[in-house]
Amino acid sequence: MTPHSRSVQTPARSPAGKPLARALVWLRRDLRVDDHAALYHALTQAREAWCVFVFDRDILDPLPRADRRVEFIRDSLVGVDAELRALAASHGIDGAGLIVLHGHPRDEIPALAARLQVQAVFASHDDEPAALARDAQLRGRLADIGVALHTSKDHVVFERSEVLTLGGGAFSVFTPYKNAWFKKLEPHNLEAYPVAPHAGALAARPAALPGVPDLADIGFARTNLHELRLPSGPAGAQELLADFLDRIDQYHDTRDFPAVKGPSYLSTHLRFGTVSVRQLARLAFERREAGSRGAEVWLSELIWRDFYHQVLHHHPRVVEHAFKAEYDQIRWEHGKHAEALFAAWCEGRTGYPLVDAAMRQINQTGYMHNRLRMVVASFLTKDLGLDWRWGERYFALHLNDFDLAANNGGWQWAASSGCDAQPYFRIFNPVSQSEKFDPQGRFIRRYVPELAALPDAALHAPWTARPVDLAAAGFELGRDYPKPVVDHATAREKTLARYAVVKAAKL
Repeated sequence: MTPHSRSVQTPARSPAGKPLARALVWLRRDLRVDDHAALYHALTQAREAWCVFVFDRDILDPLPRADRRVEFIRDSLVGVDAELRALAASHGIDGAGLIVLHGHPRDEIPALAARLQVQAVFASHDDEPAALARDAQLRGRLADIGVALHTSKDHVVFERSEVLTLGGGAFSVFTPYKNAWFKKLEPHNLEAYPVAPHAGALAARPAALPGVPDLADIGFARTNLHELRLPSGPAGAQELLADFLDRIDQYHDTRDFPAVKGPSYLSTHLRFGTVSVRQLARLAFERREAGSRGAEVWLSELIWRDFYHQVLHHHPRVVEHAFKAEYDQIRWEHGKHAEALFAAWCEGRTGYPLVDAAMRQINQTGYMHNRLRMVVASFLTKDLGLDWRWGERYFALHLNDFDLAANNGGWQWAASSGCDAQPYFRIFNPVSQSEKFDPQGRFIRRYVPELAALPDAALHAPWTARPVDLAAAGFELGRDYPKPVVDHATAREKTLARYAVVKAAKL
């Protein structure tokens, strides 16, 4: 048995030498062909295998009709379809394209399995609570028609209970988890699943079954995704990766500056699995071993993903509640004034330029720089005194790379209520953050152009600018740009008082 076959139970073998005659691979958050766990297991265990993706109406129906993520997925499926066809053609098989359905997976997958007369459905794990409930229901429906559901790890390097404390519990602090992660790591954990040699088992898509639809066919409209130059699909992921590998050695020096091309910009591809996390971790590990500090820091970011996913697995209550239960006692601001503050935050008109620039970035592009995610989250919870769940939901609606585990973990970190969170009394100063990480105001000027004429020194806190500088720029505070909705120093004292309930609970 190879290391890659441990998670799939092997039924009795068929006379043809494989345990299954036919199998179905259900793509979900793994939109690629190369190094694909579920596809590998299906191809090695079945004589024929088809691939299907379902545009899940349970997820899609509540979304706005123009959603960049839906467009990204649809465009990525075009790439997956092309790669499937090319791989099958290299084995002399014509027409092995992707089957794409639009409906409820609990209905669509069993119906398709019955139609294709498969004995098993293969998929990758998805540990979000709603996905687990869906899979449990689907497993029962498939069992009713004599079809097995096999799921295996693919989205992270280590999942669930693979990395535990010496006492057998889940980690709640990152650094010990990271140390244990490295101790657990063996070469086979980062090896690719060799799909290509087994592609002779790919089956042609029946002509009566649909391929990749147009966006309009599933009720969605085009967005500005292509204008943003975010390449989609497996090919787009490799394009971004190649570009990042030329910069990875400087990642530790550049990653905190939003006006600098420092990040990998692969987060959306990681979210939808158009790139293998094993490939990324392997490349980062190799560069780290060669002495690259940038690769070492970036690898830590990949480990943070694993960390947050294991937190969600062991503590699904974090979806609605604070990881540290005492933080649920905090009384957040509420009422019409709180709603007005939240609207100002959402729309990028708080009067704090870096906060506003970051919020306008997410609204215009669906992306926000990681440093700025921390800044705006701290501002929402500790300057405005608003519930972190409000911000978490806003990010969930707007981020191209929205991932429940990472988004929840990040927001609870900022609110000091989560795993390994910053202490409640550590509050980001939005002005000093601006001065430190956007000193020339390049990022601010891009997204808050009404401030562009101000000198650098006045850009971070326009309310402190000299009248002569405001006059020279033809700028009037309160007319051309809002006055601050709160005073940071005053808000800080209110936050310390608000969080006193947490301190009291620990005594």
